[in-house]
Amino acid sequence: MPEDRHIRLGRLRWQCRRALLELDLLFERFWQQYGDTIDLQDEVALGQLLALDDYDLWALVSGTEKSDDPQLIQMIERIRNEFAPLAHA
Repeated sequence: MPEDRHIRLGRLRWQCRRALLELDLLFERFWQQYGDTIDLQDEVALGQLLALDDYDLWALVSGTEKSDDPQLIQMIERIRNEFAPLAHA
């Protein structure tokens, strides 16, 4: 993995550490499952999601709010489908 990509993924991983325990657990599992397969498109979508406030992010992941951005929708669905039991706890 090129060093710049390694650094970007490290930053994203660090940004996944959230104040809400549910999000923290969700992203920990996400990285365990998908950490090695994240592509540039995923990086962008994940970065946009992680720029959100915890409660706004949880609203999207839990399904109480919806996004209009197709790229975000795809990432949210990926997270939600993989970890549905935790997201709806």
